[in-house]
Amino acid sequence: MGILQSIKMALRSIQSNKLRSALTMLGMIIGVSSVIVLVSIAQGSAKNVTSQINQLGTNLLTINTFGTDLTLTEDKINELSKLNGVKALSPVVSGRVNVKKDRTTSQVTLTGTNADYSKVRDTKVSNGRFINDLDIEYRQKIAVIGSETASTFFGAENPVGQYIQIEGTSFKVVGVLVSKGSSLGQSGDNVVIVPLSTGQRLVKSTSINQVYLQGKSEDQMDFVMNEVEMALASMYPGKSDSYSVTNQQDIMDTMSSVSSTMTMMLGGIASISLLVGGIGIMNIMLVSVSERTKEIGIRKAIGAKRRDVLLQFLIEAVVLSGVGGLIGILAGVGIGKILSSILSLTVSFTSSVMLLSFLFSLAVGVVFGVFPANKASKLNPIQALRYE
Repeated sequence: MGILQSIKMALRSIQSNKLRSALTMLGMIIGVSSVIVLVSIAQGSAKNVTSQINQLGTNLLTINTFGTDLTLTEDKINELSKLNGVKALSPVVSGRVNVKKDRTTSQVTLTGTNADYSKVRDTKVSNGRFINDLDIEYRQKIAVIGSETASTFFGAENPVGQYIQIEGTSFKVVGVLVSKGSSLGQSGDNVVIVPLSTGQRLVKSTSINQVYLQGKSEDQMDFVMNEVEMALASMYPGKSDSYSVTNQQDIMDTMSSVSSTMTMMLGGIASISLLVGGIGIMNIMLVSVSERTKEIGIRKAIGAKRRDVLLQFLIEAVVLSGVGGLIGILAGVGIGKILSSILSLTVSFTSSVMLLSFLFSLAVGVVFGVFPANKASKLNPIQALRYE
Protein backbone atom coordinates (compact mmCIF):
# COMPACT_ATOMS: atom_id res chain seq x y z
CA MET A 1 0.00 0.00 0.00
CA GLY A 2 1.35 3.42 -0.95
CA ILE A 3 2.16 6.25 1.45
CA LEU A 4 -0.71 8.39 0.12
CA GLN A 5 -3.21 5.62 0.77
CA SER A 6 -1.86 5.21 4.31
CA ILE A 7 -2.25 8.97 4.93
CA LYS A 8 -5.85 8.90 3.62
CA MET A 9 -6.76 5.97 5.87
CA ALA A 10 -5.13 7.67 8.87
CA LEU A 11 -7.03 10.92 8.24
CA ARG A 12 -10.28 8.98 7.79
CA SER A 13 -9.75 7.25 11.10
CA ILE A 14 -9.04 10.56 12.88
CA GLN A 15 -12.12 12.14 11.29
CA SER A 16 -14.38 9.32 12.44
CA ASN A 17 -13.43 10.05 16.08
CA LYS A 18 -13.51 13.85 16.15
CA LEU A 19 -13.97 14.37 19.90
CA ARG A 20 -11.28 11.86 20.83
CA SER A 21 -8.87 13.37 18.29
CA ALA A 22 -9.57 16.91 19.54
CA LEU A 23 -8.95 15.93 23.17
CA THR A 24 -5.77 14.09 22.15
CA MET A 25 -4.48 17.15 20.28
CA LEU A 26 -5.29 19.40 23.24
CA GLY A 27 -2.14 18.28 25.05
CA MET A 28 0.03 19.26 22.07
CA ILE A 29 -1.84 22.57 21.62
CA ILE A 30 -1.26 23.51 25.26
CA GLY A 31 2.38 22.38 25.12
CA VAL A 32 3.33 24.26 21.93
CA SER A 33 1.44 27.43 22.90
CA SER A 34 3.07 27.37 26.38
CA VAL A 35 6.56 27.12 24.88
CA ILE A 36 5.90 29.99 22.45
CA VAL A 37 4.28 32.28 25.06
CA LEU A 38 6.86 31.73 27.84
CA VAL A 39 9.93 31.91 25.59
CA SER A 40 8.56 34.98 23.75
CA ILE A 41 7.93 36.78 27.05
CA ALA A 42 11.47 35.91 28.23
CA GLN A 43 13.01 37.13 24.96
CA GLY A 44 10.89 40.28 25.04
CA SER A 45 12.02 41.03 28.59
CA ALA A 46 15.66 40.55 27.52
CA LYS A 47 15.21 43.00 24.62
CA ASN A 48 13.54 45.47 26.95
CA VAL A 49 16.43 45.35 29.44
CA THR A 50 18.98 45.67 26.61
CA SER A 51 17.12 48.71 25.29
CA GLN A 52 17.11 50.29 28.75
CA ILE A 53 20.86 49.74 29.13
CA ASN A 54 21.46 51.21 25.66
CA GLN A 55 19.56 54.34 26.75
CA LEU A 56 22.34 55.01 29.24
CA GLY A 57 24.63 55.80 26.31
CA THR A 58 26.94 54.02 23.89
CA ASN A 59 30.54 52.85 24.52
CA LEU A 60 30.11 53.99 28.09
CA LEU A 61 32.35 53.71 31.15
CA THR A 62 31.15 54.95 34.54
CA ILE A 63 33.73 56.07 37.10
CA ASN A 64 32.59 56.33 40.73
CA THR A 65 34.57 57.37 43.78
CA PHE A 66 33.42 56.68 47.33
CA GLY A 67 33.73 59.01 50.29
CA THR A 68 34.20 62.77 50.54
CA ASP A 69 37.98 62.49 50.84
CA LEU A 70 38.33 60.94 47.37
CA THR A 71 36.91 63.31 44.76
CA LEU A 72 37.69 63.86 41.11
CA THR A 73 39.12 67.35 40.73
CA GLU A 74 39.06 69.33 37.49
CA ASP A 75 42.76 68.57 36.88
CA LYS A 76 42.23 64.82 37.27
CA ILE A 77 39.17 64.89 35.02
CA ASN A 78 41.18 66.72 32.34
CA GLU A 79 43.92 64.10 32.69
CA LEU A 80 41.39 61.32 32.12
CA SER A 81 39.97 63.09 29.06
CA LYS A 82 43.42 63.01 27.40
CA LEU A 83 43.77 59.21 27.59
CA ASN A 84 43.97 57.25 24.34
CA GLY A 85 40.61 56.09 23.02
CA VAL A 86 38.55 58.59 25.02
CA LYS A 87 36.03 60.48 22.87
CA ALA A 88 34.19 62.54 25.48
CA LEU A 89 33.97 62.84 29.25
CA SER A 90 31.20 64.22 31.44
CA PRO A 91 31.50 64.87 35.21
CA VAL A 92 28.22 64.77 37.13
CA VAL A 93 26.83 66.04 40.42
CA SER A 94 23.30 64.99 41.32
CA GLY A 95 20.65 65.21 43.98
CA ARG A 96 16.95 65.75 44.64
CA VAL A 97 15.71 69.34 44.57
CA ASN A 98 12.40 71.14 45.04
CA VAL A 99 11.09 72.69 41.84
CA LYS A 100 8.22 75.18 41.77
CA LYS A 101 6.19 76.89 39.05
CA ASP A 102 3.31 79.08 40.16
CA ARG A 103 1.39 76.81 42.57
CA THR A 104 2.87 73.53 41.37
CA THR A 105 5.68 72.08 43.50
CA SER A 106 7.51 68.77 43.01
CA GLN A 107 10.73 67.00 43.89
CA VAL A 108 12.86 66.39 40.80
CA THR A 109 16.22 64.72 40.15
CA LEU A 110 18.84 67.38 39.48
CA THR A 111 21.91 66.70 37.33
CA GLY A 112 24.74 69.19 37.07
CA THR A 113 27.05 68.41 34.16
CA ASN A 114 28.85 69.76 31.08
CA ALA A 115 28.00 70.13 27.39
CA ASP A 116 29.41 66.67 26.48
CA TYR A 117 26.70 64.96 28.60
CA SER A 118 24.30 64.95 25.63
CA LYS A 119 26.81 62.92 23.54
CA VAL A 120 28.03 60.63 26.30
CA ARG A 121 24.54 59.71 27.56
CA ASP A 122 22.87 59.91 24.14
CA THR A 123 20.52 62.65 25.39
CA LYS A 124 18.65 64.56 22.68
CA VAL A 125 16.66 67.77 22.91
CA SER A 126 13.17 67.89 21.38
CA ASN A 127 12.78 71.63 21.85
CA GLY A 128 15.28 74.43 22.47
CA ARG A 129 18.96 73.61 23.16
CA PHE A 130 21.25 71.76 25.56
CA ILE A 131 23.66 73.47 27.95
CA ASN A 132 26.98 74.69 26.50
CA ASP A 133 30.46 75.58 27.79
CA LEU A 134 29.61 79.28 28.19
CA ASP A 135 26.73 78.40 30.53
CA ILE A 136 29.20 76.57 32.77
CA GLU A 137 31.87 79.25 32.60
CA TYR A 138 29.48 82.08 33.50
CA ARG A 139 27.47 80.01 35.99
CA GLN A 140 24.28 80.69 34.07
CA LYS A 141 20.96 79.99 35.78
CA ILE A 142 19.52 77.97 32.92
CA ALA A 143 17.95 74.52 32.89
CA VAL A 144 17.14 71.73 30.45
CA ILE A 145 14.15 69.75 31.69
CA GLY A 146 12.84 66.24 31.01
CA SER A 147 9.59 65.63 29.15
CA GLU A 148 7.78 64.54 32.34
CA THR A 149 9.00 67.61 34.21
CA ALA A 150 7.81 69.81 31.34
CA SER A 151 4.38 68.16 31.44
CA THR A 152 4.13 68.56 35.23
CA PHE A 153 4.90 72.26 35.33
CA PHE A 154 3.84 73.54 31.90
CA GLY A 155 1.21 71.11 30.63
CA ALA A 156 0.74 71.64 26.90
CA GLU A 157 2.61 74.98 26.90
CA ASN A 158 6.07 75.44 25.40
CA PRO A 159 8.47 75.63 28.40
CA VAL A 160 11.39 77.15 26.45
CA GLY A 161 11.97 80.74 27.52
CA GLN A 162 9.86 80.41 30.68
CA TYR A 163 11.11 80.25 34.28
CA ILE A 164 10.99 77.71 37.12
CA GLN A 165 12.10 77.99 40.75
CA ILE A 166 14.78 75.52 41.83
CA GLU A 167 15.36 75.61 45.60
CA GLY A 168 13.96 79.16 45.59
CA THR A 169 16.20 80.41 42.75
CA SER A 170 14.76 81.38 39.35
CA PHE A 171 16.06 79.39 36.36
CA LYS A 172 15.30 79.96 32.68
CA VAL A 173 14.28 76.83 30.74
CA VAL A 174 16.33 76.64 27.53
CA GLY A 175 15.48 73.11 26.37
CA VAL A 176 13.23 70.06 26.73
CA LEU A 177 14.64 66.52 26.46
CA VAL A 178 13.30 63.77 24.24
CA SER A 179 11.45 61.20 26.33
CA LYS A 180 13.66 58.24 27.32
CA GLY A 181 11.24 56.39 29.60
CA SER A 182 12.43 54.43 32.61
CA SER A 183 15.90 52.93 32.65
CA LEU A 184 16.75 50.22 35.21
CA GLY A 185 13.94 51.36 37.49
CA GLN A 186 14.69 55.10 37.29
CA SER A 187 12.73 57.64 35.27
CA GLY A 188 14.84 59.46 32.70
CA ASP A 189 12.13 62.06 32.07
CA ASN A 190 11.56 63.58 35.53
CA VAL A 191 14.87 65.45 35.57
CA VAL A 192 16.37 68.93 35.50
CA ILE A 193 19.84 69.35 33.95
CA VAL A 194 21.85 72.47 34.83
CA PRO A 195 25.46 73.59 34.22
CA LEU A 196 27.98 71.78 36.45
CA SER A 197 29.03 74.90 38.35
CA THR A 198 25.40 75.84 39.04
CA GLY A 199 24.53 72.28 40.04
CA GLN A 200 27.36 72.20 42.60
CA ARG A 201 25.91 75.31 44.21
CA LEU A 202 22.39 73.85 44.29
CA VAL A 203 23.43 70.53 45.90
CA LYS A 204 25.78 72.46 48.20
CA SER A 205 28.81 70.36 47.31
CA THR A 206 31.84 70.89 45.10
CA SER A 207 32.75 67.20 45.20
CA ILE A 208 32.55 65.25 41.95
CA ASN A 209 32.17 61.53 42.62
CA GLN A 210 30.86 60.36 39.26
CA VAL A 211 32.15 60.72 35.71
CA TYR A 212 30.75 59.25 32.50
CA LEU A 213 33.34 58.46 29.85
CA GLN A 214 32.64 57.64 26.21
CA GLY A 215 35.10 55.60 24.15
CA LYS A 216 35.79 56.23 20.47
CA SER A 217 34.73 52.74 19.40
CA GLU A 218 33.21 49.61 20.90
CA ASP A 219 36.27 47.55 19.97
CA GLN A 220 38.54 49.73 22.11
CA MET A 221 36.44 49.72 25.30
CA ASP A 222 38.51 47.06 27.10
CA PHE A 223 41.70 48.99 26.25
CA VAL A 224 40.17 52.30 27.40
CA MET A 225 38.94 50.71 30.63
CA ASN A 226 42.45 49.40 31.33
CA GLU A 227 43.90 52.88 30.63
CA VAL A 228 41.40 54.51 33.02
CA GLU A 229 42.10 51.98 35.78
CA MET A 230 45.86 52.53 35.44
CA ALA A 231 45.39 56.31 35.54
CA LEU A 232 43.21 56.10 38.66
CA ALA A 233 45.73 53.77 40.31
CA SER A 234 48.44 56.41 39.83
CA MET A 235 46.12 59.20 41.03
CA TYR A 236 45.01 57.32 44.14
CA PRO A 237 47.81 54.90 45.11
CA GLY A 238 46.74 52.24 47.57
CA LYS A 239 43.06 53.24 47.37
CA SER A 240 41.75 50.79 44.77
CA ASP A 241 38.77 49.98 47.02
CA SER A 242 37.68 53.62 46.98
CA TYR A 243 36.78 53.85 43.30
CA SER A 244 35.22 51.71 40.60
CA VAL A 245 35.14 51.64 36.81
CA THR A 246 32.08 49.99 35.26
CA ASN A 247 31.86 48.99 31.62
CA GLN A 248 28.35 49.14 30.16
CA GLN A 249 29.15 46.16 27.91
CA ASP A 250 29.90 44.03 31.00
CA ILE A 251 26.42 44.84 32.35
CA MET A 252 24.86 43.91 28.99
CA ASP A 253 26.80 40.62 28.84
CA THR A 254 25.68 39.72 32.37
CA MET A 255 22.05 40.55 31.59
CA SER A 256 22.22 38.56 28.33
CA SER A 257 23.57 35.55 30.22
CA VAL A 258 20.81 35.78 32.83
CA SER A 259 18.15 36.24 30.14
CA SER A 260 19.41 33.25 28.14
CA THR A 261 19.31 31.06 31.25
CA MET A 262 15.78 32.23 32.04
CA THR A 263 14.64 31.59 28.45
CA MET A 264 16.06 28.05 28.48
CA MET A 265 14.51 27.33 31.88
CA LEU A 266 11.06 28.59 30.85
CA GLY A 267 11.29 26.72 27.54
CA GLY A 268 12.25 23.54 29.40
CA ILE A 269 9.35 23.87 31.83
CA ALA A 270 6.89 24.42 28.96
CA SER A 271 8.36 21.45 27.05
CA ILE A 272 7.26 19.14 29.85
CA SER A 273 3.64 19.76 28.81
CA LEU A 274 4.61 18.62 25.30
CA LEU A 275 5.86 15.34 26.73
CA VAL A 276 2.61 14.97 28.69
CA GLY A 277 0.73 15.57 25.43
CA GLY A 278 2.83 12.85 23.79
CA ILE A 279 1.90 10.38 26.54
CA GLY A 280 -1.73 11.26 25.89
CA ILE A 281 -1.29 10.44 22.20
CA MET A 282 0.32 7.09 23.05
CA ASN A 283 -2.54 6.17 25.40
CA ILE A 284 -5.21 7.04 22.84
CA MET A 285 -3.38 5.15 20.10
CA LEU A 286 -3.14 2.07 22.34
CA VAL A 287 -6.90 2.25 22.92
CA SER A 288 -7.39 2.65 19.18
CA VAL A 289 -5.29 -0.48 18.51
CA SER A 290 -7.45 -2.47 20.94
CA GLU A 291 -10.68 -1.18 19.36
CA ARG A 292 -9.52 -1.89 15.82
CA THR A 293 -7.95 -5.30 16.39
CA LYS A 294 -10.47 -6.99 14.12
CA GLU A 295 -9.89 -4.38 11.38
CA ILE A 296 -6.14 -4.99 11.60
CA GLY A 297 -6.73 -8.76 11.34
CA ILE A 298 -8.89 -8.32 8.19
CA ARG A 299 -6.27 -6.07 6.58
CA LYS A 300 -3.45 -8.49 7.32
CA ALA A 301 -5.57 -11.43 6.14
CA ILE A 302 -6.09 -9.82 2.71
CA GLY A 303 -2.41 -9.09 2.23
CA ALA A 304 -1.48 -5.99 4.23
CA LYS A 305 2.12 -6.22 5.40
CA ARG A 306 3.41 -5.38 8.85
CA ARG A 307 4.99 -2.24 7.41
CA ASP A 308 1.59 -1.00 6.15
CA VAL A 309 -0.08 -1.36 9.54
CA LEU A 310 2.90 0.22 11.30
CA LEU A 311 2.87 3.15 8.88
CA GLN A 312 -0.86 3.74 9.22
CA PHE A 313 -0.84 4.03 13.02
CA LEU A 314 2.39 6.04 13.01
CA ILE A 315 0.90 8.50 10.50
CA GLU A 316 -2.18 8.89 12.73
CA ALA A 317 0.05 9.79 15.70
CA VAL A 318 2.14 12.24 13.64
CA VAL A 319 -0.96 13.92 12.16
CA LEU A 320 -2.48 14.35 15.62
CA SER A 321 0.72 15.91 16.98
CA GLY A 322 1.35 17.97 13.82
CA VAL A 323 -2.14 19.48 13.65
CA GLY A 324 -1.99 20.08 17.40
CA GLY A 325 1.37 21.82 16.91
CA LEU A 326 0.02 24.13 14.19
CA ILE A 327 -3.02 25.09 16.27
CA GLY A 328 -0.67 25.56 19.25
CA ILE A 329 1.43 28.06 17.27
CA LEU A 330 -1.66 30.11 16.39
CA ALA A 331 -2.89 29.91 20.00
CA GLY A 332 0.54 30.89 21.36
CA VAL A 333 0.79 33.97 19.14
CA GLY A 334 -2.77 34.99 20.01
CA ILE A 335 -2.29 34.53 23.76
CA GLY A 336 1.05 36.37 23.62
CA LYS A 337 -0.52 39.39 21.90
CA ILE A 338 -3.40 39.44 24.38
CA LEU A 339 -1.01 39.32 27.36
CA SER A 340 1.13 42.02 25.74
CA SER A 341 -1.80 44.41 25.46
CA ILE A 342 -3.43 43.62 28.82
CA LEU A 343 -0.31 43.43 31.02
CA SER A 344 1.88 45.84 28.99
CA LEU A 345 4.52 43.13 28.54
CA THR A 346 7.18 43.17 25.85
CA VAL A 347 6.63 39.97 23.86
CA SER A 348 9.11 39.05 21.12
CA PHE A 349 7.99 36.33 18.70
CA THR A 350 10.67 34.59 16.65
CA SER A 351 10.14 32.17 13.77
CA SER A 352 12.91 29.90 15.08
CA VAL A 353 11.06 29.30 18.38
CA MET A 354 7.83 28.54 16.51
CA LEU A 355 9.59 26.17 14.11
CA LEU A 356 11.43 24.35 16.90
CA SER A 357 8.20 23.98 18.89
CA PHE A 358 6.42 22.51 15.86
CA LEU A 359 9.28 20.12 15.04
CA PHE A 360 9.45 19.05 18.68
CA SER A 361 5.71 18.29 18.62
CA LEU A 362 6.22 16.15 15.49
CA ALA A 363 9.13 14.34 17.13
CA VAL A 364 7.00 13.66 20.20
CA GLY A 365 4.28 12.25 17.92
CA VAL A 366 6.77 9.91 16.25
CA VAL A 367 8.40 8.76 19.51
CA PHE A 368 5.14 8.11 21.37
CA GLY A 369 3.43 6.73 18.27
CA VAL A 370 6.03 4.05 17.58
CA PHE A 371 5.03 1.78 20.49
CA PRO A 372 1.28 1.49 19.72
CA ALA A 373 2.00 1.30 15.97
CA ASN A 374 4.54 -1.48 16.54
CA LYS A 375 2.04 -3.33 18.76
CA ALA A 376 -0.61 -3.12 16.04
CA SER A 377 1.77 -4.35 13.33
CA LYS A 378 2.74 -7.42 15.37
CA LEU A 379 -0.81 -8.70 15.85
CA ASN A 380 -1.40 -12.23 14.61
CA PRO A 381 -4.09 -12.02 11.87
CA ILE A 382 -5.90 -15.23 13.01
CA GLN A 383 -6.07 -14.09 16.66
CA ALA A 384 -7.05 -10.58 15.57
CA LEU A 385 -9.96 -11.92 13.47
CA ARG A 386 -11.22 -13.93 16.47
CA TYR A 387 -10.98 -10.86 18.77
CA GLU A 388 -14.29 -9.53 20.12
